[in-house]
Amino acid sequence: MANVKVYNMEGSEVGTMELNDAVFGVEVNEHLMHMAVVSQLANKRQGTQSAKTRAEVSGGGRKPWKQKGTGHARQGSTRAPQWKGGGVVFAPKPRDYSFKMNRKEKAIAVKSALTSRVVADKIFVLDSLSFDEIKTKKMAAVLNSLKVNKALVVLGDKNENVILSARNLPEVRTALYNAINVYDIVKYDSLVITKDAVAKIEEVYA
Repeated sequence: MANVKVYNMEGSEVGTMELNDAVFGVEVNEHLMHMAVVSQLANKRQGTQSAKTRAEVSGGGRKPWKQKGTGHARQGSTRAPQWKGGGVVFAPKPRDYSFKMNRKEKAIAVKSALTSRVVADKIFVLDSLSFDEIKTKKMAAVLNSLKVNKALVVLGDKNENVILSARNLPEVRTALYNAINVYDIVKYDSLVITKDAVAKIEEVYA
């Protein structure tokens, strides 16, 4: 099992913690991680773009001039794509971009992403994280003490003061242990996670 240091909110080392290899020490499956990221981004797309083809624009029912003898190029309709006001070639239409991943594939992708953070030595475990008031400066101080800038902060329990304190930091995102996803884990340089969140993640994915 991998051993990681445990820090307090001041950035001082207060102990170590063993991570479950079934979650934080798996073989990294980059293919499933990529699929999970593509799936999440695709599922967020609205797919509402739309344009009219030549069959849908109004007008252009008759041939604008006779086929031969005018000196013009032959034309069959004023609503062909090369005309002003004509239809769009291969016009985009509303569609659903989402695709489904199996539950086991999603779990392997998340475990692979967590393992990649451990391998890169970019996981920081906090013994606890709580504030008695909403203060962005306090959240920034915690991250500075860990020498972390762009971070995903994972909590074991919902803590409004922590969530709201981190909200105004542009390169910081908070998430509950049961809402983590591959995209956020790989997007942010570091993973800051509380001890209770580690235990709960191991319960869910082990």
